[in-house]
Amino acid sequence: MRMFENEITIENRAVLEEYLGSYEYRASGLSFSSLYMWRNINQFSWQIIGDYLCIAGVSLLEEEVEEPFLLPPLTRIGLYEPQKLRETILQAKGIFEDAGYIFSLRLLPFQMVDCLRAAFPTEMKIIADRPNYDYVYRTKDLIELAGRAYHGKKNHLNYFKNHYEYEYVPLTSEMAPLAKRFIREFNDRKKGLSAHERELLIYEQEALDDVFENLEKVGYLAGAILIDGRIEALSIGGRLGKKTVTVHVEKANTEIRGLYQAINNEFCKQVTDKVKYINREEDMGIEGLRKAKLSYNPVKMVEKYIAIFKADL
Repeated sequence: MRMFENEITIENRAVLEEYLGSYEYRASGLSFSSLYMWRNINQFSWQIIGDYLCIAGVSLLEEEVEEPFLLPPLTRIGLYEPQKLRETILQAKGIFEDAGYIFSLRLLPFQMVDCLRAAFPTEMKIIADRPNYDYVYRTKDLIELAGRAYHGKKNHLNYFKNHYEYEYVPLTSEMAPLAKRFIREFNDRKKGLSAHERELLIYEQEALDDVFENLEKVGYLAGAILIDGRIEALSIGGRLGKKTVTVHVEKANTEIRGLYQAINNEFCKQVTDKVKYINREEDMGIEGLRKAKLSYNPVKMVEKYIAIFKADL
């Protein structure tokens, strides 16, 4: 189910990036690299409504429930005018309601809350969406792993370096067959998944197959660790504004101690001359994932919100 008339493709990358790049959204989902990667899983579609570009998607995290939502309308000029934003959102709301759905805004970054309140002073309820807060780190910290806070990470990394001969290389589309094989082997090691979790894993695998074939065309930053000529870990990221790279995917063979620390460390070295910060996205409310992301000591969180019209509550 796609709410709007246009799908996200490589061919319309320039149009989307004109809007995505004019304002520092800072939210991991508001980049072309992220939208392209998950375009089919979340059924993203877009349309220019008034002065803003609107992107709609569907949440598939809940079983057998389709929850369409609107991402924050994107500005082309780097500014938001309350009356024009209001008109765009009301038109989008009408499209949702004509299709039989309740309208909601998702992944609204903290710095846009005031923009929305200026457009709708009393009509909307704005709710903190903690599971979707992004974790942001200094690239330098993730490279150096200095001090007591990173003592455990450094130990795992040193163990890996002392026990394995490896090579870190930029991941290119020419390596797509190796990357696809790695993902299939990685997924095969996952046991005890529910039918819904297995379905989402298949969706992700299909998305990554396409990404591996189009790394350069989409502008991904990607790297892999090779051991005995085989990919055993990989990381894929994309630019987010002027100072940040977002890590969209990071996977490593869990049977190799220190490999996750190594792929994180090496990827940060690859991009350190480009950006000051690494955004490692959200924890989705998963306790283990939240603990892992906190263990790397984020320097800040990117707060995101859900906005719903009070009349629809």
